[in-house]
Amino acid sequence: MPPTLLERVNALSGQEVQRCVHCHTCTAGCPSAAAMEYGPDRLLRLVQFGQEERLLTSRDVWLCLGCGLCGALCPNEIDIAQVVSALRQMAHQAPFGPLLNAPDCAGLREALAAYLLARPSAQIDDRLCAGVQRLNRLGETIAAARNISGDDNAARLLWSQNLERVPQGLERRAGAHLVYFVGCVASLYPRSYGVPQAMARLLAASAEAGGDSFTTLGGQEWCCGYPLLSLGRLEAARSLIEHNVEQVRALGAERIVFACPSCYHMWKHIYPQVLDGALGLDVLHATEWLDQSLAAGTLRPRSLPLRVTYHDPCDLGRKSGVFDAPRRVLARIPGLEFVELGESAAISTCCGGGGNLESFDPEVVSALALGRLDRACEALFGAGGPPAGALALVSACQQCERTLTAAVRRHAGARQARLRVLDVAEVVTQAVEGGA
Repeated sequence: MPPTLLERVNALSGQEVQRCVHCHTCTAGCPSAAAMEYGPDRLLRLVQFGQEERLLTSRDVWLCLGCGLCGALCPNEIDIAQVVSALRQMAHQAPFGPLLNAPDCAGLREALAAYLLARPSAQIDDRLCAGVQRLNRLGETIAAARNISGDDNAARLLWSQNLERVPQGLERRAGAHLVYFVGCVASLYPRSYGVPQAMARLLAASAEAGGDSFTTLGGQEWCCGYPLLSLGRLEAARSLIEHNVEQVRALGAERIVFACPSCYHMWKHIYPQVLDGALGLDVLHATEWLDQSLAAGTLRPRSLPLRVTYHDPCDLGRKSGVFDAPRRVLARIPGLEFVELGESAAISTCCGGGGNLESFDPEVVSALALGRLDRACEALFGAGGPPAGALALVSACQQCERTLTAAVRRHAGARQARLRVLDVAEVVTQAVEGGA
């Protein structure tokens, strides 16, 4: 007998979907659930019941952010994000998979006419095919340009042109102790240039004080592969992974640091799996490096009068276990007042910018980001209105900063409070270079 849908999903995801008892806990915590037809728990039930066509033609599979909150809440420890990744892979490989890549789902409905006729309640939303088509274009862009924007990789250091002083050896300096892997978002989207500019200034200041010498891969940095992982196409990322590791090793670096949690997660957890072994590198997120540098005294912050709350990026916190380093960094800045978000650390809610959802359905992203700003305003000033002084929502992810900054313009409370969205590196730069 051929394997059942449940057996195939379990084999592909490494999970035991039969352990789901339909308690709804995952759906209650899922940030995207309000936009879904079924929600995570009913997706698992459809797997258990063998409803393959209904599953693989549902938008729910593509509305998942990959944030991991559902799995963190699951009493039976099912990593539902891995199940969704398996379903995405199966959708691409299904006989009707090519029909998903279209402006609408007319062709898909025609191919599944007999199935739909027998099940009048089963509907196929045209937004499914339009969204998957946009996701496929993203995959094609990465394959052709080795980045998510389609720009020439030679432009990856364009952000450095606005630095008052470009650090010596910024691009591909052999023998540098540390490589700063900038990431596609920070390299190629001007709204995020502030993060690599802050990182470069901090890395240069630390090096001058006896810290690590550093460089970047410049135009030889390729996409880390995370968007392909989110699409269920990890194997397509192998050439990117092999190239990036070879480039870092060729420079003789011992450490690599990332301000992007998705890049960090790939290098820390996925690259060793794909390459079947340890990388031989000390892999650090920027907040871990900042924590070490502040403790060692190679960065010395001055007083910074600022009231902040911190948003945990999903890929850094829940999926990589880095919760304390960013909070220690903020605690080391004199004059800075830190207040914790109501939903934080392991139960932090996604900003909306994960899982390629921005490509699939940007309207859902906007709603999730506005909800996150609600929580930030509650933490910073509650119902009493904005207090005097500067306020900031701080994160440690360029995509989080980009998503939340765009939402501030549409959030009345955040606008009234003149709330700024900043990366931890930008806050540290203010304290080191300015302060009181």
